[in-house]
Order: sequence, then C-alpha cells, then structure tokens
Amino acid sequence: MSLSTMPRSLFRATALAALALCAPLMALAAAADAPAQPSKPPRSSADILATAPAAVWRDVDPDNLLVMTLPQGQVLIELAPRFAPAHVANIRALARGGYYDGLAIVRVQDNFVTQWGDPNADDEDTGMKGKGKPFPEGAKPHLPAEFSIPLKGVPMTVLPDVDGWAPRVGQVDGFAAAADPKTGKAWLAHCYGSVGAGRGNAVDSSTGAELYAVIGQAPRGLDLNITVVGRVLKGMEFLSSLPRGGAAMGFYDKPEQRLGIERVALAAALPAEQRPALQVLRTDTPTWQELLDARRRRGGWFVHSPGYTDLCSAAVPVRVKPAAGPEVKLNEPRSPESRR
Repeated sequence: MSLSTMPRSLFRATALAALALCAPLMALAAAADAPAQPSKPPRSSADILATAPAAVWRDVDPDNLLVMTLPQGQVLIELAPRFAPAHVANIRALARGGYYDGLAIVRVQDNFVTQWGDPNADDEDTGMKGKGKPFPEGAKPHLPAEFSIPLKGVPMTVLPDVDGWAPRVGQVDGFAAAADPKTGKAWLAHCYGSVGAGRGNAVDSSTGAELYAVIGQAPRGLDLNITVVGRVLKGMEFLSSLPRGGAAMGFYDKPEQRLGIERVALAAALPAEQRPALQVLRTDTPTWQELLDARRRRGGWFVHSPGYTDLCSAAVPVRVKPAAGPEVKLNEPRSPESRR
C-alpha cells in the first residue's frame, strides 16, 4: 500500500505513533542543550579543618613524641609502637639516655631522605668499628626486623582509591599504612615525612640509633624492606631544606658539612610546660571523609579535578592544640605534588 492509497485514519494513527516514539529522543536532546545545573561544590580543605569539632582531634601521646632540636628549630616526630614496638622501645631508651645529643645529620640525598646518627658508628662498608658512641643503659644493640605486623585487628580506615603498591591502603593511628589480606600482613608506607630505621645488609641490623626521614617523592619500593618507626608531625622544613650531600648517596664528604643535633628528647621526659602539645585528626570520622572528598574534587583555582587521591597525598593533618578560642596553627606534612 502506498501513502497515496493509505486510509486517513490509518495514516493519522501511524503519525501519532511515530511522534510518541520520537518524544523521548526530543526530550533528551532538549536536556542536552539546556545549561547544566551547577552541583554544590565541596568545601575547601581549609574550611573543613577550620570548622572541625574538637572531638575529631586526638592528642599526641608525649610518650610517643620525639623532640629533636636542631640549630634551625625543632623537629617533632610521632613514633608508631603498634607497628614497631621493639624499635620504639629502643628509641625511647636512646632518647632518655641522651644518646642522640651531639650526633649529626650525616646524609641529605636529593628527592630521597635526610639521615642522622653517629658519624663514627660501625660501618660495614668501610670496616670501621669500635669508635661509635656507646648505647645508654636500657638500649639494646640488636633488634628483630619489624617490617610488618599481622593484619587481623588492625583498625585501618581504608582508602577506596586504587594503589599500585598494595591491595589495600589507608590510615592507622594517623599513619599511612598498607596491607595485603592474602598474606595477612599490614605495614607502614614510605610517604613524605615518614621516619625509618637505617639498616645494613642484614635485615635485623637496625636498632633505631640511625634514623632517616623521607624528604622527596614517596619511595614505596622500600616498604617491607625497612622498619618504619613513625612520621614527622612538625618541622619538615628543617630537614628538607638542608644542603644536599655528595655523589655517594647524599652522604656528606667532610665532617664540617654535617649539621649537629643539639638534643633529642622524649616529650614525656620534658617538664610539662616544655612539652609540645599537638593533635592529629582522627580518620574514623566524617570530617576525614569530607576532607578526602575535597582533595579528590578540586575546585577554585583547579581547571581539572582529578577525582582521585593516593595514600601519600592523603596526609593526616596536625595542629597545635588550642589553649583557648578558635585560633590554631595547622601543619600538614604533604608531598610536593599535593601542596595545592
């Protein structure tokens, strides 16, 4: 049947059916042409932290806080006894006995680490022995390697963003941590500001007498190879801005290049009025999740919002505990790429 011979009633019905089929497509096209309704932008990280209630902050235990005094200022390091109990106990004993006082920063390798310890300690590369500073009473000369702990029971706030170094990552007690459910292991990750215990070739050759802080891009390949004992909470600028060492992995070539350490004390051993009062944001709170979302969905200056964050860019904020009123000083250890 041609269109010329089609009954009018049938033609009208066919036309109405065609219009009905086209209506959804026309509606979609109109919606596409309509201006997009702006979604509510996330609050900035600064706004979130400025309005965070007191309950989402935890006090740093003075028994886990190292106060390292350099000529330029203080470096405050929180220890991680959950992950490295033997090393933390030894570091406490070394600090109480004044072991670190008068030692030096011996290595600053660009985009890697700042390392400190006894320049005269036994050196397996040079064969030098017997000239190091003796350990104080209570400090042990030998410890087991503490590269990981059992995953079961570890209170990790899991980060949903994909990580290339571990099946599961997140925060534990404010520290960047990783885990593998198949092996049942959890460990601390090497992020900007992480503090590790230097070791020799033997896996159990670290004691905490020689420590380093990561000052560059996160060397996650060191994970599960070195005992991580904590992280720098405040004073990273005094470690990351030092003159770089020589070609031999950043070790200083001459004694006069080394920066002397005036004192390393455990905050718990200081008079109450001299103890730094720091707080760390709790990661088991909606405030932390909102902060992570703000880091994923950047606005304002950013033209492109990544919609993603990674473990080492998700550093947990730190602040000086407010004595009274809303004024606080924020200090958030960040990797260079996450400064905006």
